[in-house]
Amino acid sequence: MVENFNDVFSLVKKRKKKKVAIAAANDEQVLDAIIDAMGEGIADAVLVGPKCDILNIAEDMHIDISGIEVINEPDSFKAAKIATYLVREGKADMLMKGNIQTSQFLKAVLDKDEGLRPKTEKKLSHVSVFDVPALRRMLILTDAAVNIAPDLSDKVQIIENAVKVAKAIGIETPKVAVISAAETVNPNMQSTIDAALLSKMGDRGQIKGCIIDGPLAFDNAISKNAIDHKNIKSPVEGEADIIVVPNIETGNALYKALVYTANAEVGGVLVGASSPVILTSRADSTEAKLNSIALASLC
Repeated sequence: MVENFNDVFSLVKKRKKKKVAIAAANDEQVLDAIIDAMGEGIADAVLVGPKCDILNIAEDMHIDISGIEVINEPDSFKAAKIATYLVREGKADMLMKGNIQTSQFLKAVLDKDEGLRPKTEKKLSHVSVFDVPALRRMLILTDAAVNIAPDLSDKVQIIENAVKVAKAIGIETPKVAVISAAETVNPNMQSTIDAALLSKMGDRGQIKGCIIDGPLAFDNAISKNAIDHKNIKSPVEGEADIIVVPNIETGNALYKALVYTANAEVGGVLVGASSPVILTSRADSTEAKLNSIALASLC
């Protein structure tokens, strides 16, 4: 089991190097991240976007991209479609968002005819992996970026996607905490009802490969002291590997709190498509983008 992103990089280096197609690659941090990824030996790249802008950015940053293929396409949406095509046709292994609006990027990814939709009606969800200094393990959060208000059926697939990532980083039987504002079921709080149902579905083997409990407040999910103090009996035992949030607002706030106040390192990947998709915020650091490339290489 990995404990930090250094361990993730070590895992990636033991595998065949993958190629990432970057949509709208005219972005300083994206270029910086891919140069670092190539330097670490974990990925190669093809850059799609306005070639002049890409070359000018690289020159201003004093980085050499002469060995990287650049496909000229000034229009960001068309660049996303080209990058998606490269992945779909096996000319690249994974897709990454560059300097393009998330909605436009996802439109290319989710296109029924030319995108990366799987043949089954599988739900796509975003999985974030954190290295939090206060914890001695990686912490997975889902979904902080894509699914706005998932229902019970959505949450089942969101958990399954997160479990896939957990296993990819060496967590054999991840503990899943479905969080809410309370530890007991409240008929007036749908998130507590969903959490209890998901917990029971886990008990009965309807959701496989993990241990699920909920509803749990966030402190009870990650702290043994908190769960012991409240005398809560839970198979998660305050040692959750995966945090499942009730909605995107909770996930987004928790994501940013971990990054900006807990000094957590983060990487994220969109799971459920036919190939890994790296969906990062334009505000994410170069380090976060590099971590995301490494994480996607394992998925």
